[in-house]
This record gives sequence, structure tokens and C-alpha cells, in this order.
Amino acid sequence: MEMKFRFLGGADAIGRMGMTMQYNGITSLFEYGMSPTKPPEYPLESGRIDRVFLTHCHLDHCGMVPSVCGRDNCELFTTPLTAEVSEIMMNDSLKIAKSENYPLPYTKGDIDRTMRNVIPLTFGDTADLDDFDITMHSAGHVPGAAMFEIVGDTSTVYSGDIHTISTRLVGPARSVDCENLFIEGTYGGRIHIPRKESEAMFLNKIAEVTDRGGRVLIPCFATGRTQEIMLLLRNSGYDMWVDGMGRSITRLYMNYPEYLLDHKKLKSAKRVFQEVRNPNMRSQSSKGEIIVTTGGMLDGGPVLGYLREMGKNPKNAILLVGYQAEDTNGRMLMDNGCVMMDGEIMKVECEVHKYDFSAHADHDQIVEFVRKCDPKNVVLMHSDTRELFLNDLKDDYNVILPKLGEEFRLDV
Repeated sequence: MEMKFRFLGGADAIGRMGMTMQYNGITSLFEYGMSPTKPPEYPLESGRIDRVFLTHCHLDHCGMVPSVCGRDNCELFTTPLTAEVSEIMMNDSLKIAKSENYPLPYTKGDIDRTMRNVIPLTFGDTADLDDFDITMHSAGHVPGAAMFEIVGDTSTVYSGDIHTISTRLVGPARSVDCENLFIEGTYGGRIHIPRKESEAMFLNKIAEVTDRGGRVLIPCFATGRTQEIMLLLRNSGYDMWVDGMGRSITRLYMNYPEYLLDHKKLKSAKRVFQEVRNPNMRSQSSKGEIIVTTGGMLDGGPVLGYLREMGKNPKNAILLVGYQAEDTNGRMLMDNGCVMMDGEIMKVECEVHKYDFSAHADHDQIVEFVRKCDPKNVVLMHSDTRELFLNDLKDDYNVILPKLGEEFRLDV
């Protein structure tokens, strides 16, 4: 059977993912996210949708789902963990939109309708949808992240974001034999240094800073990166604190041990870190040796308060462990050594370092994953460097680089 596909976002760019799939009068939507820039950037309008498939909870994949599920009252297929974390992220983005006076992309009622329409699936589950079957597989990346295998006359895999190695938090994505593979290419042209090397450099820097009497601020994404860093530091013996949304996400993860590589180790890490439960506790946490806190790009959350105080002391260090998008405080700090604070530029006097703890597969890992899946057609998405994969793939596969808003067809 022939299906029509159209990217509404995230084809030749990272972020604001969205793709429609049409067959037999039914339109399915795979993800519908936003780019949390200032102001936020949204995908193209979707038109009427019959069902939605969500791979994971990051805003660039889930952030606009309520605008569709709330409007069309359609079913949302995802893991129960992704549904719960996504609800937190959606409510938080709505709160930010209100505080920044941005136009609201949806309402609290839309979020509530979205959650009522969740059809929970877990890895290995298959849903019979009349026009095709769809099976869920682990994508690595973060707890609960999924790939979707669509089986009709042939098989098609939609990857979402994937990682093909084990991290401390989750196991790797496994290849799935298929005819058509929709694969992310976030790290096209780039290679991660070995994770063990990143961890060693990170730990050595923390030891250096604390030995000289300094304190370490680690801005983290609440979903995935906070817990990865907690796991890495759980046996380090420092006076450590965790602040922001990452606390509630960690508690939520504890309810879903099946999506964690080692539930007991995360439980142990949670015990070691002291939680900042209210603003009054920040006077205590500010005296700690290590503070892990949201937000990961330094644009909001508790990190700004810590940054204002800790950034003035050259003995301290800010260790960045996540992607820093353009036009964010994190990127400004990396490039210029300063941040925007209360409408004014603040020079940061402490050390600043960036470490690779990416939850995405790199260039070579993506190529290896494609070869293991051995598809006929490879559709590259979620990348601004997709063309760099052509030399590795074009001789063996029909490589498709879809354009934003343009329809294309495949047999599935």
C-alpha cells in the first residue's frame, strides 16, 4: 500500500518535529513539537488528525501535541512514562507562555483532553489499527523513548531520537529490519568522544574545583540528563544538591523501573542527593559542593539564582552537560563568557566547560544503525547536516531528504 508523508517540522532542522502519514482517508501524526526559543517556534499547521504517535517527552517532539489532540479529540499512542512526563512539560510550557506574554498555543483543557486520550503501549506491544499494525521498540535516548514499526504490505520504522549505546540511565536502541527507515541525523558529521572519557574529564574537573575550595554548578535538562549526572556522581562523596523540575521527574522515573537500566542505582543516587524542596532551602544548597539544577540552557529555572551568586567567584565552575541552542544564555556563556540576567549583560567570572553527555547517536552510530536495519529507503530528518550522510549511504540505499511541507510517497 502506498502512503503519503509530509513533514510539518524537523525535516532539515533540529527541533519542532512533526510528520503526517496519510492512507485510506486516515491521517496519522508522528510527533508535534515546538522549539523553546524566545519566542517559541512551531511546526506547520497539521490539518485534521485521526491519531497521534509520540516517541518521547522532549518539548521539540511533544510540545504542540495538545493543540491537535485537544482540538480533534484523537487518540495518542505512547508509553505511559512518556505520557506522564509530557504532561508536566506541556503544563510548564503553558506556564512559561503566560509569564512571557506569548500567544497561548493551547489551553489547560487541551492538555487534559490529550491525557484522557492516551493509549498506553510499552516496548514489544503491537496495536492493530485496521489499516496497519504498529509495534513499539525502545529508542534508548531517555527513559520511555520509543521507535514505531509500522507493518502493512511492507515494514516502516520511525525512529524519533535514538541512542545506540548504553548510558547509565537507559539501554540502547536495537535495529529493526525494515523496508523504509525514518532516522534522525542530529549529529550528522560529528563523532562523540567515548562516554568513559567524557565522564573521566568531568569528574577530574569537579575534583580540581572542589580541591581549591570552589563549588560546581551543573545546569541540566530535567528529563534524562539530571538523572544521568546523578547516577555518575552517586558514589563521589561530595555534598550534593538537586533543584528544579529534575526532582519530580526522578520521582516519576522511580515508578517505572522497566524503562531504566538500573532502578536500584537511581534509587541510591536519589538518596545521596539532597533535594531543594522550597526557595528557603537554596541558602543551604548554595553552600554545597555540587548543585545539579534546571534549566539546562540557563534561560530559566533555579539555575539563574545560583548563576548570579556563583558566577562571580573565579574558584567556582559551571559545567555544561547538554546542547546549548542558538540565542540561549548557555550559548552566550560558551561563546562570550556572559549571560543575560534581568535584562542586563552579566560577565561570568568563574570557569566554564562543556562536556559531551549526548543522548543522541553520532554520525557513525547512525550509519551503523541504518546498515543493521538494512532498509531499501532511508528518510533522514531532525538534522541541519543531513547531506553529510550521503557519502556513507547513497550507494547502498535510496536516501530521501524531505523538504518542509512537501509531500512524498512510499510503499508501506
